Amino acid sequence: MAERQNDEQLHFVLARPESAHAHSAAPRASAGNKHAASFSSLRDKVYRRIESFDLAPDLGADIGSRRWFRGLGTFVGLSIVALAFWPDFAPLEAASPLPEDASIRSEYRSQMIMPLGLGADSGRRMGPTDLVRPLAQAPERPQLQMLATLGRGDSLDRTLRRAGVGGDEADLVASLISGAVPLEELEPGTQIDITLGRRPEPGATRPLEKLSFRARFDLELKVDRLDEAGPLNLTRRIIRVDETPLRIRGTVGDSLYRSARAAGAPTSAVQAYLKALGEQLDVQRDVRATDTFDIIVSHRRAATGERQAGQLLFAGLERGSRGALQLMRWGSEGDFFDADGIGEERGGLMAPVPGRMSSSFGMRRHPILGYKRMHSGVDFKASYGTPIVAVTDGRVTGAGRMGGCGNAVRIRHANGIDTRYCHMSRVAVDRGASVRRGQVIGYVGSTGLSTGPHLHYEMYNGGRAINPASVSFVTRKQLSGAELERFRSTLSSLRSVEEGAALADLSPTSDEAASEEPEREIDKLDRPRPIG
Repeated sequence: MAERQNDEQLHFVLARPESAHAHSAAPRASAGNKHAASFSSLRDKVYRRIESFDLAPDLGADIGSRRWFRGLGTFVGLSIVALAFWPDFAPLEAASPLPEDASIRSEYRSQMIMPLGLGADSGRRMGPTDLVRPLAQAPERPQLQMLATLGRGDSLDRTLRRAGVGGDEADLVASLISGAVPLEELEPGTQIDITLGRRPEPGATRPLEKLSFRARFDLELKVDRLDEAGPLNLTRRIIRVDETPLRIRGTVGDSLYRSARAAGAPTSAVQAYLKALGEQLDVQRDVRATDTFDIIVSHRRAATGERQAGQLLFAGLERGSRGALQLMRWGSEGDFFDADGIGEERGGLMAPVPGRMSSSFGMRRHPILGYKRMHSGVDFKASYGTPIVAVTDGRVTGAGRMGGCGNAVRIRHANGIDTRYCHMSRVAVDRGASVRRGQVIGYVGSTGLSTGPHLHYEMYNGGRAINPASVSFVTRKQLSGAELERFRSTLSSLRSVEEGAALADLSPTSDEAASEEPEREIDKLDRPRPIG
C-alpha cells in the first residue's frame, strides 16, 4: 500500500508540471484557432458570394428567365471587350519600292532564271547608253516554211495568197494543178506544205520555192523549181492503193452496237449495219447474245501507210439453227439485197401531197350539187400549185380532162390497184408513161366540180372504189437474169475476204524500195532501243 501511494505521488509530481504547461499554452492556441476560423469563414462567405453572382450561366437552360438574360448580357459584354482589343489590319512593307527605270529592269533581268525565248540573258551587264544605236533593219530568215489548210468554200489560189504567195505565182500554181486534178475536187481540210524563199529586195514578196500536198488518196502533187531562178514545175506521184475490203466478225454479246465498235467497226458502218438489219427483223427481239455479226466495209490502204474506211458493203448475221441473214449493197441507189436478190421492203406514200385530210371516204352532202352522194375518195387540203406525187410505182392509164374530176391522172399499179388524182391545175405526165414512187405527176388546182384548191384522191381494186386510207403499199425489188448472176458472183467474192486481211501493211514493190531515200546513220539514233 505504501509503495502504491508513493508511486501515485510520484506520478502526480511528474505530471503536474506538464499540466501546468498545458494550461499556460491553451490561451495562445485558442487565439490562433480563432484567427484561422475567422479567415475560413470569410473565405467561405466570399466563395458563396461569388457563387451567388453566377457570372456565366448556361444559355441552354432556363431560356427567357432573368438568369438567362443576365448571362446573355455577360456574353455580349465580353464579346464587345474582345472586339475592342482586336488588332488593326495594315500593310507590311517588305522593302522600299525602287524607281521604274529601264536600266534597273535590265539589271534585274540579267539575274533572272527564265527561258531564252522570253528574253533571258546571262551575267551582269550595263543598260544601253546613248552610244547604242538600233539596227537599220533586222536580218530576215532565208526561208519560211508553213502549213496552209484549204477551207470549206475556199479556193486554192486564195489559200496560197493568204499564206504569202504572190498573186501571179498563186495563179500559176492553180493552173498547173488544175491540169492534174480538177480544183473543185480538192476536199476541204487538205493541208499544203509551202516553202517561201528569200526576198529579192526589201518589201518584195517572197518567191515560192516549193509546195506539196495530197490531192487524192492515190495522188500526191509537188510544185518546185529545178534551180533558184527557174520556172515552177509540177510533179505527180501516183501512190499505190489496195482496196481489199475490211471484214469484221464477232459475237453479239450484251450489246450488238458495243460489240461491233469494240471489234473495230467504224461508227457509221455500225449504224448502217443496224439499219439494214432492222429492215429484215426486229433487232431487239430476234438477235441473241450468241449470234455472230459479220460486217464488211469498203477499205483503202495506201503504200505510204494511210488508211481510209468507207461505206458498209455487207451485213451478215449468223443465227445458228435459225438461219443466216446475208445482205449486200447493190445498185446505184445503194439498196441492200439478200442472197436471193430480193431487196428491202419499202412502204408506199400514204398521202400524195403534204397536207391534212379534209374529207374522208363515204357518204356525204356534195358541196356543189347539194345532195348526198357517195364520196369515193379522200380530199387533202393543199395550196394551189403544190406538187402531187404517185403513191407507188405504176403506169399512167389516163392523163387529162375527166369530167367533174377536172384535170386528173389515173395510174395502174400491181395486183389490180388503180389510183386517180383529181382537180389538178396542171398535169405533169403523159398517158402510157411509167412512174416511180414519189415522182411528181401534177400540181394541186381547182378544176372540175371543186370549191377551192385541193386534191381528190381515189383508189380502186378491180374497178371497185375502196378507202385509200385503209391501204399501204409495200414494194420489194427483185433482181433477175444477168444482173442476178453478177450480184451472186460479187457476193461470193465478197464473202471470201479473210477477216482482218485489210489491216496488214502493204509490202513495198521493187520500184518503191528503189525510190526510197537511204536512211542516214544519224537518224538511226532516234530509234527506240530494245531492252533485254
